[in-house]
Amino acid sequence: MINSTYKCIIVDDEPKAVELLQDSITELYGNVEVVASYNNWKPALQAMKTQDYDIVFLDISMPQKNGMDLLALVPELKSEVIFVTAHSEHAIDAFNFGATGYVLKPINDTLLYKTINKAIERINHKRAAVSGVTIQPTHNNKIGIPSQKGVDYIDVNDILYLESINRYTSVVLADDKLLSSYSIGKYRPMLDGFSFCQVHRSFIVNLKHVKRYEHPGTLHMSNGVAIPVSRQNKDELNKMMNEK
Repeated sequence: MINSTYKCIIVDDEPKAVELLQDSITELYGNVEVVASYNNWKPALQAMKTQDYDIVFLDISMPQKNGMDLLALVPELKSEVIFVTAHSEHAIDAFNFGATGYVLKPINDTLLYKTINKAIERINHKRAAVSGVTIQPTHNNKIGIPSQKGVDYIDVNDILYLESINRYTSVVLADDKLLSSYSIGKYRPMLDGFSFCQVHRSFIVNLKHVKRYEHPGTLHMSNGVAIPVSRQNKDELNKMMNEK
């Protein structure tokens, strides 16, 4: 059985902000425990280097070293990181650090809840991988698609496919297309556990939107687009399609 309790810390130089965030977490979750909070980067750094936490809630704008600086000093950090900040302009940098989410102050509890849910799902997948337990993902989770203008939050089931375009990724929906500043490789772990398969070095497809496979290697999607399947990815595609 997978452990269903989660330990977290809050790093923010404003005590009132720490109190408000802790109150929100306690109100929303009975199994997410705030075990410590830090108003200064030095003890926070020591804690992040020496202790294991499931989630780190991290402010960006802090004296001496900001949240990005702090993360750069702990490259081996295994915790899920959720930025909680008043500054929207740092969203892309935050996601480039592999952050789970980016919540703006004043905190919207609905967004906070969805972001923590996403962190918990990632944690559960990691715990399952270690224990050998198979778990079913929740399919109401949204992921953040960072772009030059901000972050769009979309349901993963609305994605038809992702296409690599140079160092960017085109995220294709049924009625829209988003150009993300993430490389396509960043999306593989984010979509782990959902019905997605990398069929080509430039394409990850949502198997729920596949209409037809055509020999020797072409997928026809629900929007009529044909996507190539590389030889090395055929076996994985066939396996996942048979497991659907």
